[in-house]
Parts: sequence; structure tokens; C-alpha cells
Amino acid sequence: MALRINRVKEILVIQGKTQKWLAGEMGISTTAMTSICNNRSQPHLKDLHRMAEILDVDIREMLVSTRK
Repeated sequence: MALRINRVKEILVIQGKTQKWLAGEMGISTTAMTSICNNRSQPHLKDLHRMAEILDVDIREMLVSTRK
């Protein structure tokens, strides 16, 4: 099981947007986006920043907090 690091999938659900849509906006394959959304791989920081801009959220919301 992959360590849960990013919240991309959760944010997409909250906003009613699809992984396919975000993949298109980012110019990456839907397979790559699925891997990111399922935390099997993590985006580079610059890509995470771009996703945050596209989704109009603070980049900190894209990550799972390490604090309780």
C-alpha cells in the first residue's frame, strides 16, 4: 500500500472534477494522473504547484499534514 502523501484525488472529488480533466490541463497522461491520485507516485513540486493553481487551492491543501 502506498503512503498517503498528496490529496489530489480528494480535492478533485470535492470540486466535482475528474482525473482525466486535470491530466488534460496538466498535459500528462491519464495513467500518470491516476498514479498520482492513488499515491503510487508523487508529482514534482513544480507540478504540484501548477495543479494547485489549476484547482485554485493553496498548495498546502494538496499535501497530507505530517502533524496531528
